[in-house]
Amino acid sequence: MKVKIILNPYANRWGAKGKIAAVEAAFTAVNLPYDLAVTDKPRDGTDAARNAALNGYDAVVAAGGDGAISEIVNGLIQANPDAPTVPLGIVPIGSANDFSKMVHLPDDIAAAAQVIAAGKTRQVDAGEIRLPDQVHYFLNNSAVAMEPMITLEHIKITRISGEMRYYVALLKGIIKLKAWQMRLTWDGGGYEGPTYLLSLCNSPRTGGFMMAPGAEVDDGLFDFVLAPEVSKGTVVAILLRLLRGTHIHHAKVTFGRTSRLTIESRPGTPIHADGEILREAATAVTYQLLPGKITLLTP
Repeated sequence: MKVKIILNPYANRWGAKGKIAAVEAAFTAVNLPYDLAVTDKPRDGTDAARNAALNGYDAVVAAGGDGAISEIVNGLIQANPDAPTVPLGIVPIGSANDFSKMVHLPDDIAAAAQVIAAGKTRQVDAGEIRLPDQVHYFLNNSAVAMEPMITLEHIKITRISGEMRYYVALLKGIIKLKAWQMRLTWDGGGYEGPTYLLSLCNSPRTGGFMMAPGAEVDDGLFDFVLAPEVSKGTVVAILLRLLRGTHIHHAKVTFGRTSRLTIESRPGTPIHADGEILREAATAVTYQLLPGKITLLTP
């Protein structure tokens, strides 16, 4: 088996850069031939993964965090749009590593290389996002409205680091929060009205929080969490429940499962996929679940 390793040095605030030698040593130790590419700008991982899949590599390995995995997933699907992807291996050297934790991959570099060398695979779902001028894929989570709005606030903050930066962004987001008027449709249902939060999940965890506690990566369905416009006090109450994973039982929250979801939004809503901002003002979005699309190397 010949492997292409695509490593994002920026993962874990540049911490992944210092692990390049350890990653190479781990693959050498399991006698797995590999080529290593280190990305240096956004979407490099997508291009490298697509090229590797089209040029005969037996597996493509994402070494980084959830963002790096997402880039590589996009490249793998672009290379095989009508079939399951080339096998994807993961060496989780990011900060949260939400997806790899939810599919029980080892967080030790040597152990991750052993899993990849063993060659065992399973099929997991992916999500497709269709915008008027773009198709994008995600593996873990995508959201519109409040969640990506807070991500945008987080990006703007440069003088604060660590967890405090997130809490400041959250506070600023709540203060600025105004509802988006949305029309939503999903399998067997829908909603029209002022909306604060809509998150679509393929796995239970995003950003370190259990957004969709019962989500399964191979059940052919998104789990979604929807909150309409409510008082700011209720927003805080829902967020506090999110810390415990009980927010889905709040009276104002709609929780469901669907294979497809469409959004019309006025004004345009921000949207992210696996933490990457795709648009700051999208007016029309279609989500489609792609069952078993990703071939994942697994323990």
